[in-house]
Amino acid sequence: MAIAAVALTVVGSIPFSVLVAAVALLVSWEWARLVHGSHYRTVLAVLVGTTAVAAVLAAMGYVALGLLVLPIGAILATVLSLGRNSVFSALGVFYAGFPAVALIWLRSDPWHGLLATMFVIAIVATSDTAAFFSGRLFRGPLLWERVSPKKTWSGMLGALIACAIVGALFWFAIPHGSALRLGITGAVLSLVAQAGDLAESALKRRFGAKDAGDIIPGHGGVMDRVDGIIAAASAVGLVAVVVDVYSPARALLFGL
Repeated sequence: MAIAAVALTVVGSIPFSVLVAAVALLVSWEWARLVHGSHYRTVLAVLVGTTAVAAVLAAMGYVALGLLVLPIGAILATVLSLGRNSVFSALGVFYAGFPAVALIWLRSDPWHGLLATMFVIAIVATSDTAAFFSGRLFRGPLLWERVSPKKTWSGMLGALIACAIVGALFWFAIPHGSALRLGITGAVLSLVAQAGDLAESALKRRFGAKDAGDIIPGHGGVMDRVDGIIAAASAVGLVAVVVDVYSPARALLFGL
């Protein structure tokens, strides 16, 4: 799955947009089932439909319209949930839709869009891997036992260091870039990705679920696999909106 994802990312922005849209639809579907169970199919339709429309608009180049669709969908989901976990229904729209729009927007940037997207993917993958191995190796006190009984402070610090190194190494591929800034960006994105992982774990505990779904045998749901990239992509999208709406890749790799 990872190899296929990287291949579609490299091939072009359209195949990548299709991949992101498909994953986002699965995430919205899992979110709705986690929050509402098998009930409230109308809310599920709103979450999935809003995510699809936002992703398609972003892929067509209408990023602002894609973002505008999200609060509309969130309001509809809130109303249709009839007071049952209404806040979570609204959050689900943004959780699936916003990172999808952000990733499609980032990859379609003609100025180093591919490189910036690969940067995000590499950082999140490194963060997950380094956190696992450094946590197993050094162990020590748990990070947040009530939410995630296996994550440790040593794992978090190992991930930050590894991502800072990987981020700095991208300096060789980015003309006029700063190794220090890229390293810091990598470490910050790692922290965001780990926070996203913990947030998803807290959500599952809130609704008494071990996994967000069962679509991937032995590995849970799609949400369980992409929680880090969802958080990182959302952060990148927010930075782009604030720093440089004309080039999300430049906002990520160069900042102000």
